[in-house]
Amino acid sequence: MSSIIDFLIQRNREQSAIYSSSDVTLARRQYREIHPTEIAALKCMDGRLNLPFITHTPVGIIQPFRNIGGQFDLGWPFFGELVNDWVRYAISRGRNCVILVTYHWSAGEKHRGCKGFAYDTHAARVYTEKLRGQVETVFGTAHTVVYPIQVGIETDSDALVLHGVNAQVLDLATVDKTLTDEALRVQLQQLYPDMQWQMLNDLLPLLRGNLEHIAQIRAANRPIAEAEHKEQILAIGRGFDWLHLPNKALIIGPFSYNLGQPLATAAKILLDNLQAGRIPKAEGVALLTSGAYRDEAGPEKHLAVEKAKSLSLFAQETIRAEVPELMPNLHVLAGILNMNTRLFTPLSDQTKK
Repeated sequence: MSSIIDFLIQRNREQSAIYSSSDVTLARRQYREIHPTEIAALKCMDGRLNLPFITHTPVGIIQPFRNIGGQFDLGWPFFGELVNDWVRYAISRGRNCVILVTYHWSAGEKHRGCKGFAYDTHAARVYTEKLRGQVETVFGTAHTVVYPIQVGIETDSDALVLHGVNAQVLDLATVDKTLTDEALRVQLQQLYPDMQWQMLNDLLPLLRGNLEHIAQIRAANRPIAEAEHKEQILAIGRGFDWLHLPNKALIIGPFSYNLGQPLATAAKILLDNLQAGRIPKAEGVALLTSGAYRDEAGPEKHLAVEKAKSLSLFAQETIRAEVPELMPNLHVLAGILNMNTRLFTPLSDQTKK
C-alpha cells in the first residue's frame, strides 16, 4: 500500500474518532442550538477553498457541494434533488437556510486563480450571480426560508468578500478584526436588509472566524507558494469533510451531466503539480472515491458501495483517456462513508483498472 493511501486511511480514522468523540459531538450540538441556521456552500473543487478552516467553523456545520469553478445548475436532476432534500431537512427542524454561492481568485497572480473559469474572475462573478438568482427563482425571492448570497474567496489571504444588494461589497480583508460583533451585524444588515435576525446572527461566527484567520495568515507571513496548487488527491463523491486539509485534495461532487470535464481538469492539475515538483513524485497521487450513507439497514449502504465502484472505474477510464501520463503515478482507493461517524471503510477490491 502506498504512503498516500496509508495517509488517507489514517487521516480518516483520526478525524472520525475526533468527530464522534463526546466532547466534539456535544460542542457541535451546542453550536447548532446557538446557531441553528443550516449553511451550505457551492464551491470549486480547488483544494484551497477550505471554508471550515478559513472561518474557524466546526466540521459538520457547513454543507459543501463541489464542482469545477463552483459551477452548478439546480436543473441537474441529482444536484437539484440533493439541495431540495437539504432544504426539506432544515424545514423539518424549523430552521432557515443560507446558501453561499462562491467564486475565487488570487489578488497576486492571475494563474493562481480559478482554472475552471480560465482565470477569468469577471466571468466567475457573472456566473455565480446568475446561479444565486437561480436559487432565488426556485426557493423564493422573499428569502423567508432560503437566502442565497454571493461570496468571493481571495486565496492569497483566504479573505471572504460578501456581495449584497445595490452592488454593495464587504471585503473582510479590509475590515479591522477588532470590530465588534454589533458593528459587523450592522454591516451585514446593510448588505442584506431583508435577512432575518437569526440568519444574520448565524453568519457572524463565519465572519469573525475569517477575520481571525486573515490576521493569522498575515502574522505568519505565509509564503506565496502556500497559496499555489499543491493538491495530491483527486476525490470524487460525497462525504469528504474529514479530508478538508488546506491545499491537499481536489474534491468533485457527482452532480453534473459532464463529470468527465472536471475529472480531466483535476487530473491535469495533479499532473502539473507532480511535474513542477510541488508534491513528492515518489508518493504519487491518489484517486479517492466515496459513496456516502446514513442507514446501516436496507439498500442505502449497498448502493453506496456500487456508487464508489462505479465512480472509481469511470474516473480511471477518464484519466486514462484524457491524462494518460498520470496513470503510472496513480494510486486508487474506493470506499463507503458513514455520514453519522465520518468513518470511511475501504472496499475489499481495490484492483486498478
